[in-house]
Amino acid sequence: MTSSTTPSGAHSPAADPDADPAVGPAVGPGAERPVLPGNGPVLILAAMDEEASPLVERMLSPRRVDLPLSAPAHAWAGTLGGLHAVVATSGIGISAATAAATWGILTQRPRLVISAGSAGGLASGIGVGSLVIGESFTYSIADATAFGYAPGQVPGGPERFRTDPRLVDLAARAAEEAASAHGVRRGLMLSGDAFVTAEIAAPMRERFPGALSADMESTAIAQTCSSLGVPFLAMRAISDLCGPEADEQFHLELDVVAETSARAVCRLLEDVAAG
Repeated sequence: MTSSTTPSGAHSPAADPDADPAVGPAVGPGAERPVLPGNGPVLILAAMDEEASPLVERMLSPRRVDLPLSAPAHAWAGTLGGLHAVVATSGIGISAATAAATWGILTQRPRLVISAGSAGGLASGIGVGSLVIGESFTYSIADATAFGYAPGQVPGGPERFRTDPRLVDLAARAAEEAASAHGVRRGLMLSGDAFVTAEIAAPMRERFPGALSADMESTAIAQTCSSLGVPFLAMRAISDLCGPEADEQFHLELDVVAETSARAVCRLLEDVAAG
């Protein structure tokens, strides 16, 4: 597509962004808890083995699951928090996350998909170790604003991918109980195939003033879940504050924040299992 060509189906973004479709189960009026469909496992996706390890270590009777994706993608199945679960590493980035999520949804038929692991902190006041729960998701470097779309919106798609608020509430309560030492935040999460340096972070904050975090997978998983009709949730801990020393901080804090994310995810599964 050239810069002078309008993409097919281009339109202005909806005036009410809350009208975008939720990435979650349908919930009847007055329902206090989300009803997760089916009896399938909970699929938990992490980009790296270091992020998946605290989850696999908590599994009862873990076993390897074959998947037709090249390394570093791996998967394990077992019992986690009282529920049948599949934990998979996707590899880093939008394409890797989309491939792993598509494989997991089509072969495992999960009742819920969770994006776990680490993220970079964007919002003012957010600290390393904080647990972020995604309410909405968009792409950090997608830009079709010349055709009337919102920043981050892919032509033909919603302005934001959203998680059912009741599922967010349930996750927030679990996170407060299991991983509240550094605080729990909920809101907009960004994803893109670029590591967020200080040069990238400053304009990103201007384009998305409400964004809490940035990673390289969650929005892609949210979009895949939305397309395939599966509830989605992201529970990621902040490993670095997006800035000049982000790379060093990321390596120093990864094991700690992976544990924080894992504790919150496991507590959520325990709450779901308890009904």
